[in-house]
Amino acid sequence: MTFHRHSGPRSYLSSTMTERFDCFYCRDNLQGKKYANKDDKHVCLRCFEKLCANTCAECRKPIGADAKELNHKNRHWHEGCFRCAKCYKPLANEPFAAKDDGKIMCGKCGDRDGSPRCQACYKVITPGSKNVEYKHKVWHEECFTCFECKQPICSQSFLTKGDDMYCTPCHEKKFAKHCVRCKEAITSGGITYQDQPWHSECFVCHTCKKPLAGARFTAHEDQFYCVDCYKTDVAKKCSGCQNPITGFGRGTNVVNYENKSWHEYCFNCKKCSLSMAHKRFVINGEDIYCSDCAKKL
Repeated sequence: MTFHRHSGPRSYLSSTMTERFDCFYCRDNLQGKKYANKDDKHVCLRCFEKLCANTCAECRKPIGADAKELNHKNRHWHEGCFRCAKCYKPLANEPFAAKDDGKIMCGKCGDRDGSPRCQACYKVITPGSKNVEYKHKVWHEECFTCFECKQPICSQSFLTKGDDMYCTPCHEKKFAKHCVRCKEAITSGGITYQDQPWHSECFVCHTCKKPLAGARFTAHEDQFYCVDCYKTDVAKKCSGCQNPITGFGRGTNVVNYENKSWHEYCFNCKKCSLSMAHKRFVINGEDIYCSDCAKKL
């Protein structure tokens, strides 16, 4: 609803004619008589009311030349007829609202009649005031606040939980998962490993910092390593083949003995190549022997 203000009432009445002039319509002499000036034509008061006068939108009577007239959007009123349709307050020199049905209202009645109400305080939202619309509902700007910190959200981004609105920082603090590594909120994406949340950019190889999401990796002493870095920097070397023992690829079982480690498939008798895994064996220097072969040394 838009409010307007008049520049003031006007009148078509001119002063008394002192020279010879005739009425444009009836040709009566206007000398010494009052007359009206309409569209640059001199008109006697009788002809003006019959042929030229505007009809008052309120009382439906002609607005005489000597009456004060108000107009708005091609509609006309006597000054005394231009009043609020509800409280009858005169509006000739006051702000007013023109409704779609043609009614004229003062600002106070116009606010009450059909204006939206704030979803928070339930007071009328006056035309021209700052407000926030969301899902066909409206709030005063100062009433559209975060459910948690109670601060106005204004034009900032916000998130919802049920029917409640939250500013982004409060929503993150209250509802978002927090990364195990950096402790910051995970606002989008992220991955889960062993039921713990991570930012994708935080779930990286401890050595080369390559992202591990979707890649093969292994954990060692609470750190994560890509396959290459684990082989190079962390994995023990097999005392048999001298290659890293990674747990990847062929065979995952490991044999450990006196600070040495072997792939299970490398833990064989030096002489007969019999697997010594889960069997009695003899160490001679750096080599492993089965009991039978050891007796022949």
